[in-house]
Amino acid sequence: MAKVIVLTNQKGGVGKTTSSAALVVGLKKSGERVLAIDLDPQGNLGFSLGVNIEEGYTMYEVLKGDISLQEAIRHTEYYGDVITSNILLSEMELSLKGEERNLILKNMLDEVADNYDFIVIDTPPALNILTLNAYTAADELIIPMAAEILSLVGLMQLKETIQGVQDSLNPELRVLGILMTKYFKQTNLSKDVLEMVKTVAEKIGTEVFDTKISNSVVVAEAPAHGVSIFDYSPKSKPAYDYQLFVAETMEKICN
Repeated sequence: MAKVIVLTNQKGGVGKTTSSAALVVGLKKSGERVLAIDLDPQGNLGFSLGVNIEEGYTMYEVLKGDISLQEAIRHTEYYGDVITSNILLSEMELSLKGEERNLILKNMLDEVADNYDFIVIDTPPALNILTLNAYTAADELIIPMAAEILSLVGLMQLKETIQGVQDSLNPELRVLGILMTKYFKQTNLSKDVLEMVKTVAEKIGTEVFDTKISNSVVVAEAPAHGVSIFDYSPKSKPAYDYQLFVAETMEKICN
């Protein structure tokens, strides 16, 4: 049975998709069976993993009920299996109706859960029906967060949503940790934000990952080339950081 990991933050520009892609590829390189699901209508995760998001079925057709989850899976040689998304997915806020609309994805994942060790889901930078479906289906949440003061505002709002899901839809949901991105360990700002994030993490019942992702232009360049950070710049500091992040994630899940 696959472990479902969701990366989430309602604030954009925090490295969520890049971190999702790095986790997918890192797990794949470790020999795990991995399915990546893009729930962000921007479609960046599929693109980052080298998939042509203008071809084939997407999560839009899956959630509409036109096809099964299995039929939407795209197989890649190096990055595992991927289900892409596109801008049409943004219509789901109005299309998904009924009392159990937050359970749709969870029920669909049962179809393929035995085929994978991990299912990694990238979510939109918003708290909407897509995000709630991801939270309801998740075993673990990872919150990437830039080392910036404004990111703290979104983190407090996210805390309330997570607690609401735990209280009603998914009591087993666990926040695996907060991943600091765009991190300059030499600056006072990064140090100050880290201390404040640790306080918030305690209130959520989680902790900050020991691994911090260094700020570097290669983090933004890799997705633009449709390859993972490990292949685009394997000797860079962020690539090393993400290797540690993948290892730390697996260690946390196993403990």
